[in-house]
Amino acid sequence: MNDLGLSIAEYSVFASIMTFGGMIGALTSGKVADRFGRRVAMWILDLFYILGWYSITVGKRAWWLDAGRLLMGVGAGIQLYVAPIYISEVTPKDIRGCFLAAASFTLTLGFSLAYYIGNNMSWRTLALVGATPCFIQMLGVFFIPESPRWLSKIGFEKEVEASLQRLRGENADISAEAAEIKDYTEIVQQHSGSKFMDLFSRKYAHPLIVGTGLMALVQFGGTSAITSFASSIFRAAGCSADSASRVMAVLQVPFAAMGIILTEKAGRRFLMMVSSAGACLGCFLAALGFLFEDLHQSAELTSSMVFTGIMLFSVSFTMGMGGTPWIIMSEILPINIKGSAGSLTTLVSCFTSWIVSYAFNFLFQWNAAGIFFVFAFFCGSVIVFVAMLVPETKGQTLEEIQASMTLLQ
Repeated sequence: MNDLGLSIAEYSVFASIMTFGGMIGALTSGKVADRFGRRVAMWILDLFYILGWYSITVGKRAWWLDAGRLLMGVGAGIQLYVAPIYISEVTPKDIRGCFLAAASFTLTLGFSLAYYIGNNMSWRTLALVGATPCFIQMLGVFFIPESPRWLSKIGFEKEVEASLQRLRGENADISAEAAEIKDYTEIVQQHSGSKFMDLFSRKYAHPLIVGTGLMALVQFGGTSAITSFASSIFRAAGCSADSASRVMAVLQVPFAAMGIILTEKAGRRFLMMVSSAGACLGCFLAALGFLFEDLHQSAELTSSMVFTGIMLFSVSFTMGMGGTPWIIMSEILPINIKGSAGSLTTLVSCFTSWIVSYAFNFLFQWNAAGIFFVFAFFCGSVIVFVAMLVPETKGQTLEEIQASMTLLQ
């Protein structure tokens, strides 16, 4: 803001336009991943990230930065779909949740690193640091096997077995798993095609409601706003933004690691409800802190409550609420509608994230306590939603989960 003389509106555009790009990426993610494969989709998203970081690094005006964030958003929209889908399709059922949670852990690690080092370097240098993992992955995708379930969908039967053998090990017996994948793929393709309107047939109502509903409620819980504007929130509460950001970065890592263990041990439902309860309480504490500030209570009380609330929200979200919806999404969508349904689910997540991140600054200036009470309400709604509609998926194959959630038996 200082270097380029940005207004609050321009800063809000810069922060939120990435989620707008995410909507574009979400609309294309399923088609790209279904048509060209999971590996090619990952290569494409890295290209968008690199172009976006480059635009930010060399940008002299606000529109260069906005263009960079938009390009990165397109990459993020593809990544949000293809990364969990790929991981869920290549891992065995008994450790699938751990692997998906580990992916969320690395995401948290990246966020924490950015929070920690971002206070010690210029934003242009930080952009260069951000581009580095993209180059690594761009090369790395050439050395990983393609998803056997995608290969089965497009009819490459020999490649299905070769991919599974490479994933499970040379001496592993993959015949039963390969047969199950092929049989299920044949069944779902016989019962319906993969047109977009197939999503809205009655037999897919349950997985579609779970996927889109969970994404919307989680985003309305305030994560994009708190993640993007954490420093501004801490400053408004009278905290040291640099110190608070570093503490948040350090605390997120062990709780993200805990999420890896709990995903398989406790199950997706339990982890989702516990983490949502913690996020709800965190937002409620932050709301009370700003409410006390409005009532001209002790400044120390405000800063303490807001700091505690944001930290509680951060660790709770990191532990389960952040990654678990994507784990569930990757597990419940049948293979024949996975592309279009996954795109729709990702679009809902990006659209609601854009609404929250763009509107937050204006609402925060108008009524800081009120917006955090709203966040607390939506976090609490996640608990009810999960308890009523979301199935437990741990310990089941993708084919078992998807068959149980549709009317296809």
